[in-house]
Amino acid sequence: MPPIENEGLEQIRSKIKELIDANQVLVFSKSFCPFCVKVKELFKELNVKCNAIELDLMGKSTIAILRLLLQKTVPNVFINKKHIGGCDKTMKAHNDGVLQKLLGEGSEVFDYDLIVIGGGSGGLACSKEAAALGKKVMVLDYVVPTPKGTNWGLGGTCVNVGCIPKKLMHQTALLGTAMEDARKFGWEFSDQVTHNWETMRTAVNNYIGSLNWGYRVSLRDKNVNYVNAYAEFVEPHKIKATNKRGKEMFYTAAKFVLATGERPRYLGIPGDKEYCITSDDLFSLPYCPGKTLVIGASYVALECGGFLVGLGLDVTVMVRSILLRGFDQDMANRAGDCMETHGVKFLRKFVPTKIEQLEAGTPGRLKVTAKSTESDEIIEGEYNTVLIAVGRDAYTGKIGLDKAGVEVNAKNGKIPVNDEEQTNVPHIYAIGDILEGKWELTPVAVQAGKLLARRLFAGATLKCDYVNVPTTVFTPMEYGSCGYPEEKAVEIYGQENLEIYHSLFWPLEFTVPGRDNNRCYAKIICNNLDNERVIGFHYLGPNAGEVTQGFGAAMKCGITKDQLDNTIGIHPTCAEIFTTMEVTKSSGGDITQSGC
Repeated sequence: MPPIENEGLEQIRSKIKELIDANQVLVFSKSFCPFCVKVKELFKELNVKCNAIELDLMGKSTIAILRLLLQKTVPNVFINKKHIGGCDKTMKAHNDGVLQKLLGEGSEVFDYDLIVIGGGSGGLACSKEAAALGKKVMVLDYVVPTPKGTNWGLGGTCVNVGCIPKKLMHQTALLGTAMEDARKFGWEFSDQVTHNWETMRTAVNNYIGSLNWGYRVSLRDKNVNYVNAYAEFVEPHKIKATNKRGKEMFYTAAKFVLATGERPRYLGIPGDKEYCITSDDLFSLPYCPGKTLVIGASYVALECGGFLVGLGLDVTVMVRSILLRGFDQDMANRAGDCMETHGVKFLRKFVPTKIEQLEAGTPGRLKVTAKSTESDEIIEGEYNTVLIAVGRDAYTGKIGLDKAGVEVNAKNGKIPVNDEEQTNVPHIYAIGDILEGKWELTPVAVQAGKLLARRLFAGATLKCDYVNVPTTVFTPMEYGSCGYPEEKAVEIYGQENLEIYHSLFWPLEFTVPGRDNNRCYAKIICNNLDNERVIGFHYLGPNAGEVTQGFGAAMKCGITKDQLDNTIGIHPTCAEIFTTMEVTKSSGGDITQSGC
């Protein structure tokens, strides 16, 4: 709209009418107004051309234009000559389906309001929430088999090849330790105690199967259309879905959510995909793995190595550099020391260069050649099973994101998003493990998925909070944490501005069997610049997940050291150590505990 500084009201009125008549969508806006931006983004996502008149750029005529409009505030939206109103009314019209009807033939009609690509925990949470809000939703999920041919049902990594089977097999190992302890408490039973891999595997996989079925039923009950097919973008609003028989179908949607998760990384050396397994294979392995080499120092590597040794197997973990990269290194090394105490052997500063099969079988025999990272030393070893756990890569490279225009980190496949999980393409969002710089944790994906659906379709504003997320590594001695690792806290705040309280302890239930005396460890990192607020929580001991969850909530509320000191502990428990810690690292005082 050209400047009309010297024109009268009737001339301005005539030009406003001309604009309204000439544009399917016309928005009287101000360029700096966040509500105007939100409305303009909506039409962009709907692939509808929107003509915006930026009143703040119109000079003195702004006041005259507003006087002549039906509504004196911005945004002021007109569709096909009909006055809609401001931001709230426009969003409500969209959520109610009225907007699409008003747009009529002038706009593209999509098959779905939302298509979610990926049937893991985050994708399922998002799709069900959107459907509950009255939207037409589709979920596409397809598991590409591993090189060993392993695949699984609906529910994603956590349910099928991650958290659930891992925790159940970790529990199996804990029961073995409990039986050893039981004799010291007076339980008498035969000295011959054995573990049956097949019984455990069948029980775990039967439970997972029940979860897979439950998810399918839940989607059906929520009126979400679930399709077991591989999704790939062919256009920004259109995907191709290919089922296991190779049949192709095409679907369109106004919005998409990417929730494809990650898959294990291989080594790129001779024999890795031919002879090795990953965690994607381990939990449904039809035979006991026998003598096992675990390659890697990730939480997956340490958890798997830990429960395998707990089942009585010979286990070696080959470590290239440090344990649990990204976690507090003091805690990581203590967890590793406890693993060695429980029977895990570590082969440090070596990387594999070749895997060869000596004998086929279930299990067979493999020869591993490895090279030192510090010298030219070459070693060889024989194992029944080699488990690769060197990290995971985002599964984004083969879903046609280039055709949709979505930016991806070429190095790791991760997708950069803004604080609303929105990619560079306004109608495409991403959640879960594929996000750049975010937590790779199931509850985080679930939370992000639910909140995203509510923002998209219910006018909500709450965003997923990625700060102070509690987590636990289920090593033989479990490690729970929340907030900053010590190294990161020092980097951000400076050593002089921190006070670190710590203590060893001996759980009461360990005293009678006489094991792990003063091997458990607790540490909190406090910010002296903020009333000794707790910015890092770390716990190595039994039931770490249960302990850490409560303190995670306390950290969300901004707990301080003084508040911990004024909290009465539950006695005798492990968690009460955080209410009685007095020794600081800087003091160098003795932190061993002599008893209750």
